Amino acid sequence: MMKKSRFRRLPALMIVFLAIVLCPVLAFANDAATYQPDMYATFWALIPPVVAIALALITKEVYSSLFVGILVGALFYSGFSFEGTVTHIFQGGIVSVLSDPYNVGIIIFLVILGSMVCMMNRAGGSAAFGRWAKTHIKTRAGAQLATIALGVLIFIDDYFNCLTVGSVMRPITDSHNVSRAKLSYLIDATAAPVCIIAPISSWAAAVTGFVEGEDGFSLFIQAIPYNYYALLTIVMMIALVLLKADYGPMAIHEKNALNGDIYTTPERPYAGADDIEGHPDGRVIDLVIPIISLIVCCVIGMIYTGGFFSGVSFVESFSASDASQGLTYGSFFALIITMIIYKIRGVLSFKKCMECLPEGFKAMVPAILILTLAWSLKSMTDSLGAAEYVAGIMENCAGSLMNMLPAVIFLIGCFISFATGTSWGTFGILIPIVVSVFSGTNHTLMIISISACMAGAVCGDHCSPISDTTIMSSAGAQCEHVNHVSTQLPYALSAAVVSFITYIIAGFTQNAWISLPIGILMMIGFLVVMKRIQRHLEYRKK
Repeated sequence: MMKKSRFRRLPALMIVFLAIVLCPVLAFANDAATYQPDMYATFWALIPPVVAIALALITKEVYSSLFVGILVGALFYSGFSFEGTVTHIFQGGIVSVLSDPYNVGIIIFLVILGSMVCMMNRAGGSAAFGRWAKTHIKTRAGAQLATIALGVLIFIDDYFNCLTVGSVMRPITDSHNVSRAKLSYLIDATAAPVCIIAPISSWAAAVTGFVEGEDGFSLFIQAIPYNYYALLTIVMMIALVLLKADYGPMAIHEKNALNGDIYTTPERPYAGADDIEGHPDGRVIDLVIPIISLIVCCVIGMIYTGGFFSGVSFVESFSASDASQGLTYGSFFALIITMIIYKIRGVLSFKKCMECLPEGFKAMVPAILILTLAWSLKSMTDSLGAAEYVAGIMENCAGSLMNMLPAVIFLIGCFISFATGTSWGTFGILIPIVVSVFSGTNHTLMIISISACMAGAVCGDHCSPISDTTIMSSAGAQCEHVNHVSTQLPYALSAAVVSFITYIIAGFTQNAWISLPIGILMMIGFLVVMKRIQRHLEYRKK
């Protein structure tokens, strides 16, 4: 009897024990809203992402590098307290970002898109499209230009762009021995850079929302000719393909691809993902219909979240849209349509469609894991006040060097976006400052500076290994993430240098039709020079 009563007390004792253990943790969590670390809004707030990025480039290992960056951020936040560090890593980081509705929506979109790609492969649609493409796209240059064209056409959202272009063009570029690193670059360079100059896109909506006291959409339109990084990146991509002017690490990957090795390095996290025997009756429509369904449904989903069906205009509904919700709704209905089409055509049974769901999830696990860690790292920098620190520097230097300010803003935007891995967060910091500095004084210089904010944010995002767009470009091309970053970085930095010089010219001329042609000529001239240097280096090696 005594023994039985002890077991009856056991649950109560466990509850008391858990309460004692969790009290300090809960207290710390409750105080998190008012707690401000000693390193808040100081230079130290930028150290965690710098550590993560440096480690990723040195060790070539992304997961541990990102986690070390998170750990450093949590240590700084907690004042090197063990309990506070552990709590902040999970409650302020990993758990927090995984419970954020926006992030969950993006993960759902990733999983559904991975499942749809698996279904298209099993239905034979991807193989049929590959056979069709071989008869119509006969050169490596043609395959790369087709990738660029598709990337430019899918301008609605960068996430959607990365994964859709990758899944459609991967079989074609593989058949023409284009390296996965080059495919990743082409996808990444037609994601954010195209979205940031497209008036009807989730990015235009984000920028418009940050412009207070002005007509945000009108300013966005006026800023397009001054968005030099985006425009010059598109010029650079086309010129690279036509001139065959690859240089740096990318030249090595492309040379190996011509010899049959499209990966170059031993790390192949996605190798074999497309090696699924498709249905022999698969046709091109088995790929085209799902892709068109996805595009149409995602557009409808986005304008739905913006209130289009409640009487809001098409453009305004895009400006007010929620990309995460819209892509989730759109991809879900596209998945249903795809399953119905395949069932009617008899190329895939309901059971086999269901088998594709876990397969699609598995294919996206690397991207989801890196995204989760990258979001957590951003949460660390936010809690340390990195945005406030950079905003303070920006406000202090805004009073002088007015004509040089667009170039300075471009550099600051690059740095913030590179360190934090987020373009939209960079918009949120810089655009309100620019509007307050120039509003009512020099309207043209305000437009150029707003464009410099956007260009700098996209440039930093393009360079950063912890950017979600960079991560999903790797996933879309099924390329090792570090390979994508190391090969893309020289290209992105080249476009950044030319853009910086062009912003200096624009600050003094204040005329897009003078500065933009100069920037394009500099970009093409640079690539011609680099082609000759690369040829000389290869000749010396022989």
